[in-house]
Amino acid sequence: MLERLLARWTGLFVVWVLLFSVAAYLIPRPFAALAPGIVPGLGVIMLGMGMTLTPADFVRVAKMPRAVFCGVVGQFLIMPLLAWTLAYAFRLSPELAMGFIILGSCPGGTASNVISYLAKADVALSVTMTACTTLLAIVLTPWLVSVLGGRYLPVNAWDLFESVVKIVLLPVSAGFLVRHYFRRQVERILPVFPALSVLVIVLVIAAIVALSRAQIAGALGVTGLVVVLHNGLGLALGYALAWACRLPVSARRTVAIEVGMQNSGLGVALAKTHFASALVALPASLFSIMHNLSGSMLAAYWRRRG
Repeated sequence: MLERLLARWTGLFVVWVLLFSVAAYLIPRPFAALAPGIVPGLGVIMLGMGMTLTPADFVRVAKMPRAVFCGVVGQFLIMPLLAWTLAYAFRLSPELAMGFIILGSCPGGTASNVISYLAKADVALSVTMTACTTLLAIVLTPWLVSVLGGRYLPVNAWDLFESVVKIVLLPVSAGFLVRHYFRRQVERILPVFPALSVLVIVLVIAAIVALSRAQIAGALGVTGLVVVLHNGLGLALGYALAWACRLPVSARRTVAIEVGMQNSGLGVALAKTHFASALVALPASLFSIMHNLSGSMLAAYWRRRG
């Protein structure tokens, strides 16, 4: 019964994001008070992700190197360059441009594993790609943000690197080790972590909405359009890249989902930690809603096609 309730809570992720975002916009004060918990909250999510990983997830890289390489290249080439191109084309403010570049430079999100399952894609490949891009993000995310975003706002790449180590590497490594040494105990509580991740992400997004309430009305139109384009083009180009690499259909779907769905929670945390304007975190917050909506619709379509 508890697992069914947790699964239902997790399945209604987009609904909770919308409800809490509206509440935060209308009554910002209590949600803005959650701001100090954004980074620790994301650490909890990464800890849970680490607990889901096993050595087999990394051994799988050797078994399907072309698919993993294709996905990693798509993740750290397509999405950052798309973000930079869209920011330039729409002449976004420096704060919003930086927000999109941070978002585009993040690794794949854990929600992609669920979407891959629903889409009848290659779930094992999805887990492996998420793990690989998450670990590579420790170096690539700070570097990409520095190179692509430096023209918009000052960037301290070393500070970003330290943040990614604290937010990603340490919790994921701790979770992996805990799973290795306390397998039986961890497997009993694993069903709790997806629901906990949903709760934390929903509260993080609500906090950002509350903090950037004054700027949202003026930025939402163009920002929302760029979010839709960034997500949609990421999905399409990810699939096209996998097709060009002659991957099977299930792997093409996985690569598309992995490339088009970002770890927007990490984007929010980095934006909030390193930039004074709450507007920098707005693209990642909106993307959290968009990529789950588009991913769910795409999964439903692919699932019907078989």
